[in-house]
Amino acid sequence: MKPKNELLFLALGGSGEIGMNVNLYGCDGKWVMVDLGMTFADPGYPGIDLVLPDLEFIEKQSKNLLGIVLTHAHEDHIGAVPYFAAELDVPLYATPFTAGLIRRKLEEVGLENDVKMNIIPNEGSFDLGPFGFRYIPIAHSIAEGNALLIDTPFGKIFHTGDWKLDDEPLLGVPATPDQLKAIGDEGILAMVCDSTNVFNDAASGSEGDVYRNLMRVVENLDNRVLVTTFASNAARLQTLGEVAKHSGRQLCVAGRSLDRMIENCRENGYLKDFPPTVDFEEAMTIPRDKIMIIATGGQGEARAALGRIAGDSHKIKLTEGDNVLFSSKQIPGNEIAIGRIQNQLASKGVVMITDRQEHIHVSGHPGRPELAQMYEWIRPEILVPVHGEIRHMKEQARFAKEQGVAKNIFQENGDVVRLAPDGPKIVGKERTGRLVVDGDVIIPADGATLNERRKIAYNGSISVAVGLGQDGKISGQPVLRNLGVPLEEDEEAFLDEISEAIMKKFKKPVGDLNRFSEDLRLLVRRSATEWTGKKPVVSVLVVEA
Repeated sequence: MKPKNELLFLALGGSGEIGMNVNLYGCDGKWVMVDLGMTFADPGYPGIDLVLPDLEFIEKQSKNLLGIVLTHAHEDHIGAVPYFAAELDVPLYATPFTAGLIRRKLEEVGLENDVKMNIIPNEGSFDLGPFGFRYIPIAHSIAEGNALLIDTPFGKIFHTGDWKLDDEPLLGVPATPDQLKAIGDEGILAMVCDSTNVFNDAASGSEGDVYRNLMRVVENLDNRVLVTTFASNAARLQTLGEVAKHSGRQLCVAGRSLDRMIENCRENGYLKDFPPTVDFEEAMTIPRDKIMIIATGGQGEARAALGRIAGDSHKIKLTEGDNVLFSSKQIPGNEIAIGRIQNQLASKGVVMITDRQEHIHVSGHPGRPELAQMYEWIRPEILVPVHGEIRHMKEQARFAKEQGVAKNIFQENGDVVRLAPDGPKIVGKERTGRLVVDGDVIIPADGATLNERRKIAYNGSISVAVGLGQDGKISGQPVLRNLGVPLEEDEEAFLDEISEAIMKKFKKPVGDLNRFSEDLRLLVRRSATEWTGKKPVVSVLVVEA
């Protein structure tokens, strides 16, 4: 599909899921992309850490793609840039802080000279073909969170990105209510809006409140204090730096992503008063009530700093009476991993405090009061919910209608939405999907490799090798190996029985090798199912003399 004299919207990621945000706007034969994110794998992707959007649709139309505009620097909005930007061969547009983190990503993979980066000043504007873009600063849990005001021949779009309302953000200066009302006065055709926290009846809260609560909590704690938070939450880093100073504690930072974030913040004029830090060895020599540690790993990542500290494989050690504060939201799906680390800490006698006990975290996404307020300021003709699972987007569409937004449209990844003229309506469906980073290779998430790996993970595998003599008959005993099939002490008897069954069944010379291999595979699989109830993956190797 190539856009004609119309305004189209097409999500390739982030609609029907939280994360992996990729949105396309089309007009007069051209496309622009807003954000290019990734997500993290769940247990359904064994051996995989990173999941990427399948961009086949726009890759086929790359000559009509004008550029990639990034709203902010969270991984679910920029994480796929190093994997696709050079191949798409279009310029990137970002404000300075976001551009700095992207530049580091490109340098890590040797692409810094292959991708053109246009750094747009905060609140700056630029044109791309029939589109005009203006960055609108907005509160979020990272520096330089931005909405986009997109001007088109058919009207203006207010693309919120990730956002919240915060009267005391501590880092950055978001647009004021008067500025947002003025945007609404310009006349907004459509608002494409974050749906993440639509079920929250309360507003997300202020970073200023978190600062005061963290200060109160830390000042009343004895022994070491470790605070884990999202590395990208620059406002929280500012808060924690202030807490360390005012509570008389020296600061130690554990986690490469935190080091990169602090470096990028300082380069762009943020965290100017962040206190100096001590290294791991010195941190362990400082009196326990005079040190505070900021560490990655609050989502249960085994290889992050907190996971290694909990497992005693880090230079930083926690002992009985020390304290760990989880200043972050528990992302759905990470409960088991987080619980595992918390159990390890509890076994050491470490005291843990989460946002359930104390108000030490606020979300970066809008609750219902904030959504209602933004509708009132922006006054869009059309609401397009994005950035949420189906239940979130359906609820925001319903809520917006209740709040007086005249039109809304529910869409999922792949739905081509005509916003104007005569919109909104779904006018087509394009293929979308997921890719995964498997080692150094990018493969389909639903392809043969992962499907087979899932089967092996669930059922185990058995390999069988047989040799054929010059007469075409099986020569010698078959060689079998079991991996992960639940046989335990019966394994030897099981393998002996299969070997005997193979020799008994295949006495005659082999004719069709493919047929023989398939019959052999089925015999082994049936035997395994009779013994265990499992249906293992069976691989067959036939060696001819």
